Amino acid sequence: MTPDTRFTVDVLLSADDRRAALLADARVGLTSSPKVLSPVWFYDERGSALFDEITRLPEYYLTRTERGLLRAHAAEIALVTGADTLIELGSGTSEKTRMLLDATTAHGSLKCYTPLDVSEEILLESAATVAGEYPGLEVNAVVGDFHRHLGALPAGPSRLVAFLGSTIGNLTPGERRRFLFDLNCALGHDDWFLLGVDLVKDPSVLLAAYDDGSGVTAEFNRNALRVVNRELDAHFDPEAFEHVAVWDPVNEWIEMRLRATCDQTVAIGALETRITFDQGEEMRTEISAKFTPDGIGAELYEAGFVTRRTWQDGGDFLLVLSQPYC
Repeated sequence: MTPDTRFTVDVLLSADDRRAALLADARVGLTSSPKVLSPVWFYDERGSALFDEITRLPEYYLTRTERGLLRAHAAEIALVTGADTLIELGSGTSEKTRMLLDATTAHGSLKCYTPLDVSEEILLESAATVAGEYPGLEVNAVVGDFHRHLGALPAGPSRLVAFLGSTIGNLTPGERRRFLFDLNCALGHDDWFLLGVDLVKDPSVLLAAYDDGSGVTAEFNRNALRVVNRELDAHFDPEAFEHVAVWDPVNEWIEMRLRATCDQTVAIGALETRITFDQGEEMRTEISAKFTPDGIGAELYEAGFVTRRTWQDGGDFLLVLSQPYC
């Protein structure tokens, strides 16, 4: 790094906090019927690397389509917002963010970049890389959870909050309402919100994106069991579960599940209990909701946001730039 590069890390989510959240989630989800495990637990260091591999698969159109939209419209986003602070929720490797960083630094307005993510290892690596690539840019990384730590976002006269990759689709409708309302409360009238959402399309295209032929998504799905094994002294055999992806036309979302291939009993030391699975029983590990332009616009408006710009790649993906109106 050059001498004028400022790089800080705020840890709002410690390893103990993360384990406590996993323990609470597992206690409820693994004893419910049907069983459920939050997709948050995919993302240890190995899970983040697997997801990065997924984004490069030919079946997984989301990342390259969103990247194309950002490449085409980042300069316009920078001009319209004039943001001095760029905040990215669920930043991961921050790869797509480079287009926004290039455009906002070229515009001359950007002074600070804040990536927020639950994975401290990936966050530290990506934030350090950004700090080295953009000398003079203040990089303030935050290890945190966007459900809990929106109130800790850095202040600034004009902030642009980016929530990309259709990550919002992993939330249930109730969770989306709560998240958007909390974000609206954390932002001011001069702030901006850039949201990337995947659109409803042919189910065959969607299913291929979540069940690739090379099996990377299957390994990513089973990684949640490895995280539970390590963090909660559990004894799942990940290979005793097969990856399943299904399209729910009523809720308009993809569900990822793990299906037990045999009758089994799993001891979970931290819960001091044993969980039974019947052969063929499925546990939901993720939903990935798909949207229509009118539908996401209505959800944003209900939470206090007014849409200023939209950019769409055919019927595949949508970027929405909005501002708080209340």
